[in-house]
Amino acid sequence: MVTRRRVFKILAALAIVVAAFLVYRSLGRYSLEEIRLSVGSIPQQRLLFAFAFVVGSYTCLSGFDWLAVRYAGHALLYRQVALASFCSLSIGHNVGMAALSSGAVRYRFYSRWGLSGEQVAKVIIFCGVTVGLGLVTLAGLALTITQGRGGDLLGINEVTAVTLGCICLLVPTLYLLICWRVERPLILYRWSFQPPSVWLALGQIAVGTLNFACVAACIHQLMLGISAVNYLTVATAYVTANIAALISHVPGGLGVLEATILGVLPIDASIGALVVFRILYFFVPLMVGVPTLVASEAYFRRQPRRRISKQPAG
Repeated sequence: MVTRRRVFKILAALAIVVAAFLVYRSLGRYSLEEIRLSVGSIPQQRLLFAFAFVVGSYTCLSGFDWLAVRYAGHALLYRQVALASFCSLSIGHNVGMAALSSGAVRYRFYSRWGLSGEQVAKVIIFCGVTVGLGLVTLAGLALTITQGRGGDLLGINEVTAVTLGCICLLVPTLYLLICWRVERPLILYRWSFQPPSVWLALGQIAVGTLNFACVAACIHQLMLGISAVNYLTVATAYVTANIAALISHVPGGLGVLEATILGVLPIDASIGALVVFRILYFFVPLMVGVPTLVASEAYFRRQPRRRISKQPAG
């Protein structure tokens, strides 16, 4: 146990160092003049709306952890979960390999509040499943609601686009059926997964989809300052780009998000809007999350270690 704690302490410290370096390196990709012109080209009202959607997304992400902690068998206060979620994800989004980087920070918080290493692993897996459900559900909705118009965006015909959309929507449907009907753990090789209650599953799908809808809305608001692009078009492009970023494991999807979105969106989409998006969604939370994590570490070191009594999951 002592060795495990030391490992996670080291990982958390490395996450802080890497995150601070990424702020410096990533902002260094753009000159001050480029950043100034990018921000200046977008109306202030659009910037405010975009940032509101950033806040909405990180609020949804705290919902990931709130549901996950209940799934793990605890019922922590929302402010505790929100702190752990924001610090871990503001860093994990930028560092890359989110399950490891944000997982180390999550362990630092949740182990203090009574969760075992196994329970923290459940939280991380549950949040990962929520991410997948949110992505695939938003993709399915975007492709089917537009009745295949997203096909031209992705270089496929209308029938294929609608078919892909229906397949995407089939994933959360099957997940709900499994959570409703299957009561014993699912075994996959050496891994076992206990399906959550159907209410937790519904919460996963709802908050996961809303999170990515907020992120797409943020990009949409920024691009509206430059061109009249459709929201569902942006949502389809963002989901595609986010999947590419997750597969690449590039820290923060740096360059992958921009290249993919610009590759599938109409040519009047501006790289300036994506530069501002990266600043608002990645860099601003990172610059708040790192000092918040450092301050919380200093605070908790002065507090007696308290354990939270275990409660049944919701």
